[in-house]
Amino acid sequence: MKTQTTIRVDEENYFEAKDILKKLGLSYSQAISVFNNMIVLNNGLPFDVKVPTKETQKALSKLEKKGRSYTNVDDLFKELDS
Repeated sequence: MKTQTTIRVDEENYFEAKDILKKLGLSYSQAISVFNNMIVLNNGLPFDVKVPTKETQKALSKLEKKGRSYTNVDDLFKELDS
């Protein structure tokens, strides 16, 4: 059985997301279904949601000044330790 719901999202981001999803062959509704399934499979959000510590913020700032970026915190700290 399916259920219908209403969500409110930022209009500009909504249309940008729809364009991106279209390129991926997904509708907005299908993407929301994927997101819901991932929440169930992960027993929570399918990505980390956290506030960076002061140490992490300092490290990020230091690396931004060097023009570097990382996809995850572990790689960032490996670079800082070397």
